[in-house]
Amino acid sequence: MKILIKKAKIIDTSSKYNNKTYDVLINNNIIEKIGKSIRIDAETKVYKKDNLHISQGWLDMHVNFGQPGFEQRETINNGLNAAAKGGFTEVLLMPNTYPSIDNGTMIDYIKGFNNNSVVKIQVAGNLTKKQKGQNIVEIHDMISSGCVAFTDDKKSIQSNELMKIGLLYIKNTSSLIMNYPNDKKIQNNGVINEGKISTQLGLRGIPNIAEHMMVDRDITLCTYTDSRIHESYISTKESVEKIHTAKNNGLNITSDVALHNIFLTEESVNNFDTRFKVLPPLRTEDDNKAIIKGLKDGTIDVISSDHNPFEIETKKIEFDNAAFGIIGLESAFGLINKNLEKHMSLDQIIEKISNNPRKILGLKETSIKEGNTANITIFNPDYKWEFEDDDIISKSKNSPFIGEKLKGKALAIYNNNKFLEL
Repeated sequence: MKILIKKAKIIDTSSKYNNKTYDVLINNNIIEKIGKSIRIDAETKVYKKDNLHISQGWLDMHVNFGQPGFEQRETINNGLNAAAKGGFTEVLLMPNTYPSIDNGTMIDYIKGFNNNSVVKIQVAGNLTKKQKGQNIVEIHDMISSGCVAFTDDKKSIQSNELMKIGLLYIKNTSSLIMNYPNDKKIQNNGVINEGKISTQLGLRGIPNIAEHMMVDRDITLCTYTDSRIHESYISTKESVEKIHTAKNNGLNITSDVALHNIFLTEESVNNFDTRFKVLPPLRTEDDNKAIIKGLKDGTIDVISSDHNPFEIETKKIEFDNAAFGIIGLESAFGLINKNLEKHMSLDQIIEKISNNPRKILGLKETSIKEGNTANITIFNPDYKWEFEDDDIISKSKNSPFIGEKLKGKALAIYNNNKFLEL
């Protein structure tokens, strides 16, 4: 397959062509030539649109697809289609399945879906068997099967000893531990941020300290073991400050934020709207400002959608009983770009959803250079559109952003020797 992408502005800080407009010729999965007015034969497909931009393929570092065990929420194939719709060429699948992704056989099962897909799944395995937080999995066997990270996701690792052992196990590997910092005893069955809204609504609150106390714990253990750690779903000002200090002190620590925790606040749940019930909860404007500052200065390395589909029966119910989570793949870039364009350059935004996740996960470079394998997202950052129900590919519809006006949209992706117009 040969395709020529005409007059595209390249957004890739690792490429010498960054922020320059060129034609890009892809031939059988390889970037064959980058130049002006490239000559082609009659068999070459030409792709040309207004205001074309291309970047390394986008990678979402936190997605849930349900399968196996919760196919009513999302199947893997359907989830991959939702990722493609959002412009992602790769996703890191969280191990919130039944059975758990805690052995090589389960990793092989998940990776089998990569054979014919334009979107590639990278697999995160559970850190503990059956995600129970008691016994560590066979880490080295799972790495051999292709596991790139270990996490119990929102079931945060509560045991200090277990986390210490895990950090020692992965110390000399290419993998890493990802932990959502949340002390469950302090969370104490809270459902929204502890503050004025929780008080007004009479809902049990989740205090900031539940998060940043565990950030302290993880930093201390990472320092002690001389290992590396990734803090997931950072949501508080204090957490940003602690990670910033740890990085400045030379600790091998990285972090990410879910896109909705960048710009939404606890005010969104003022009318008991369960579509805004997420974990970590939506915090305050001060927390949002700290997160944006952390994204700008590199304290927070990655932005994820935290795509978490749930059927209506578990969301459109009493707030206390509703599930935590919203879908985000299809609307991710339009929301990120709209809310961050005044604070960050397009280069910086794209790094948070392409280059940085790959570096953290130890994945192969996908820089836009001649001779490299083609893994690219084609997009228009200025395209204005309204996110509607018809834009949702996911089986679940639990999005609070339906009707929202967005800015920036993926137009096509190329990966695994496949080109898909969106």
